[in-house]
Amino acid sequence: MSDQTPDGWIKVKFQDAANLVKGLTYSTSDYSTKDLGYPFITLKCIQKNGGFSERGLKYYSGKYKDSQTVSPGDVVFANTDLTRDGDVVGSPLKVPRISSERPSLISMDLSKVVAKEGYSPDFLYHWLQMADVKRQMINLSAGSTVLHLNTNDVPHLRLSSPPLPEQQKIAAILSSVDDVIEKTRAQIDKLKDLKTGMMQELLTKGIGPNGAPHTAFKDSPVGRIPEGWDVRPLVEFSKPEKNSFVNGPFGSDLLSSELTSSGVPVIYVRDLKGHKYERVSTVCVTELKADSLPACWVEKNDVLVAKVGDPPCGSGVYEFDNRSIVTQDVIRIRPNHDVDPYYLSYLLNSPLGRKQIEKIEIAGTRMRVSLTDFKKLLMPYPSSDEQRYIGQALRSVDLKIWGLERKKSAVTDSKKALMQDLLTGKVRVKVD
Repeated sequence: MSDQTPDGWIKVKFQDAANLVKGLTYSTSDYSTKDLGYPFITLKCIQKNGGFSERGLKYYSGKYKDSQTVSPGDVVFANTDLTRDGDVVGSPLKVPRISSERPSLISMDLSKVVAKEGYSPDFLYHWLQMADVKRQMINLSAGSTVLHLNTNDVPHLRLSSPPLPEQQKIAAILSSVDDVIEKTRAQIDKLKDLKTGMMQELLTKGIGPNGAPHTAFKDSPVGRIPEGWDVRPLVEFSKPEKNSFVNGPFGSDLLSSELTSSGVPVIYVRDLKGHKYERVSTVCVTELKADSLPACWVEKNDVLVAKVGDPPCGSGVYEFDNRSIVTQDVIRIRPNHDVDPYYLSYLLNSPLGRKQIEKIEIAGTRMRVSLTDFKKLLMPYPSSDEQRYIGQALRSVDLKIWGLERKKSAVTDSKKALMQDLLTGKVRVKVD
């Protein structure tokens, strides 16, 4: 942040603006049920870089102090971080309304921010989300696997503070952006739940003629499936030609002399996530090297599958006209003429697909499957029309999810820029 203080603002220490109250020390034996316990906000309730998540919410029936209770709108931040990148430590959340009958409590991994007179808790919440403050929080943390924030130093962090009315105006503007982000996140979560249900339904029960459900089912090596479906080894999903079902013969360590910043892209496991191929790697090989490895080329509508993972899985359809090359950790499947690539990709990354993959004896600490064993996996094989329907139905939901994720990302980036302008006084707001 700039060392210059805008007109009318003052430079203060965090301790001048708020008191910090650490959460309660507890034992898991103090956990209770929702009906009997107090809502208990834990470290896992804080999302990466801030915000509330219900996934870490517990219920508590042990002893506590009144100072360790929190109310809707209170601000707390993380004293600890289990991530390797410091995404959580120092990140804040605003307490939502959880129960109308019982107070909520916070764990020892969190600290409550109690704003002093003349300071807006919402303003302090957004200040805690600033990139510069985040970096300072990380610098005040130590630990090889778990980061622990030195909370004794946090009160000495410095901030520029406008008068209270301006704080409140700034907080209102930023909170309105948060509302857009939260509503978008809720839409994404709803669609993800819908997709999970659709995958379970469509990939095991299918859809019959004219959109009507199948009425007759049979037992199979992969469980109950519609009577008209077949079960085939995965190799039969690929074209019968040689090199239709391969993985790359190399890793980046074997290509050090051939790597370049431009040329033919190399596809790694990290490029496969969320049922799609989305290139995040920047590694390429020279055209000469690529031309010497035609068996590893990736073409449009090929299906890419991760050979390593926990468990090995992750797949996506390659949708681009330009070619790429796969590494030794990625399998490339060129689908047969009667196989829909999207159906195959969703199938491999579904609970049913993962269940089959988990049956393979996996070697090594990286949990790597062999290409030979992968080819033998048995998978349900509907008609090509039904595959196409299933693949496109699931893809239509994913397209909506990806569109909303792009929107959320754009709004989040806009908020970061807006925070930098408003919370430093670079852009001033008018107060009525």
